[in-house]
Amino acid sequence: MTKLSQSRPGGLDTSAGASKTAGLWSRSWPLLIGLMVTISLVIASLFIGVYDLNSEGGSEMFWITRVPRTIGLILSGASMAVVGLIMQLMTQNRFVEPSTTGTIEWAGLGLILTYVVVPQPSLTLRMIVAIVFSLIGTLIFFAFLQRVALKSSLVVPIVGLMLGAVVGAVSTFVALQTDMLQSLGIWFAGSFTGVTKGRYELLWIVALMTIIVYFIADRFTVAGLGQEIATSVGLNYRAVVLTGILIVAVVTGVVSVVVGSLPFLGLVVPNIVSMFRGDNLRSNLPWVMLVGIVVITLTDIIGRTIIMPFEIPVSMILGVFGATVFVYLIVKRGRRG
Repeated sequence: MTKLSQSRPGGLDTSAGASKTAGLWSRSWPLLIGLMVTISLVIASLFIGVYDLNSEGGSEMFWITRVPRTIGLILSGASMAVVGLIMQLMTQNRFVEPSTTGTIEWAGLGLILTYVVVPQPSLTLRMIVAIVFSLIGTLIFFAFLQRVALKSSLVVPIVGLMLGAVVGAVSTFVALQTDMLQSLGIWFAGSFTGVTKGRYELLWIVALMTIIVYFIADRFTVAGLGQEIATSVGLNYRAVVLTGILIVAVVTGVVSVVVGSLPFLGLVVPNIVSMFRGDNLRSNLPWVMLVGIVVITLTDIIGRTIIMPFEIPVSMILGVFGATVFVYLIVKRGRRG
């Protein structure tokens, strides 16, 4: 009877369905654990700080500062990690992200010039100018990259760092001439201290950009294989690259205006995820977002607690952590020849 029941079509369908369910669960449980860890850090971020929420006005302070700050951590961490992965796919280089291509420095130059022309610009005007300058800087980087004969894994980020250094020097010169050097330093010191109600709302734009990336993720994955392969399968390679550049510029510009510089975040997170999951953008996207949120939230919590009641900017902790990972990746690549 047992053999007969196993040979029936219904028995085969049940066995196949159970196998499919088991396979789906084996792929989903790590993501669920990652989601639980992320939610735990987000909840911790809501209740960590100098201000006592149990005191008078604590509830109001919670909704004015803590909730916007935590939403800012989620949106900026996820979006900057995603654009870092996009840039790495389009350049076919593991060491590329907005802070190693000069994109952030171009956004800073746009900000300083905005204040020179308009003494008290609105947040929206600063965002628009930062996006435009980020777009110009990223286009210049890609145009310069096409003319570089040697495109090794180290030459590409070195070119970007050199371009960023030149743009940063111009920004410093303009800031010195206009007595705005302190403001420039504050902009490049990425911190979530000033992310409050009425200021963080622009970050919802980067959430929209991340959703767009998810719907066209397969195109970015194919474009990451190179222009010849992408063209041979019927993909409009230039249109995809331009779309990616535009998304990178929008995300970098908005985050730079609201938060500031978040160095190496887009470099560290995609490399960590790719070590375990490969280079498929669509399947990696949830992981990249989760790890980006975890890294930025954890560094922000460390910055808030390590010398409490004072606060260390997130960019400082990210810089130390990201530079360490950057050097490790270079050494690892060197050992492989």
